[in-house]
Amino acid sequence: MALRKTGHLEHFRHLEMQGLITEFYTLQGKSERIKNFPFPRQYASVNYFFVVIFIALLPFGMLNIFHDHDNEMFTLIAIPFSIIGSWVFWMMELIGDYSENPFEGLHNDVPITSISRGIEIDIRQMLDETDLPSPIKPTENFDILI
Repeated sequence: MALRKTGHLEHFRHLEMQGLITEFYTLQGKSERIKNFPFPRQYASVNYFFVVIFIALLPFGMLNIFHDHDNEMFTLIAIPFSIIGSWVFWMMELIGDYSENPFEGLHNDVPITSISRGIEIDIRQMLDETDLPSPIKPTENFDILI
């Protein structure tokens, strides 16, 4: 408002800037609601129970497949295949569990701090500032941004 009163900013640009600020606050509120929205636990718990039931029943399905051959030792191959199949579905369950909250700062989450710092640096460069903050570097020996 002070820029408009001193004549540095005409009315149209003042209205546009006000609209941009309003949109910024709206988007910030939406982002906060996404981050703080509680994920219903029944989705995670029901999926967990189905995966456990599947893993418990998988060896019996594998046993039926490998038992049809003449050699009885061929039936023992069902054990490693059951372990591999169980591992695949268990990993999918864990990945889904970690993906429920992508803004918690874990290793596989969205690097929101790094993205925010990049936006800050870009805006400051557009304003011709020279005292720019340094970009967020990956943590530890990994290429993981936070």
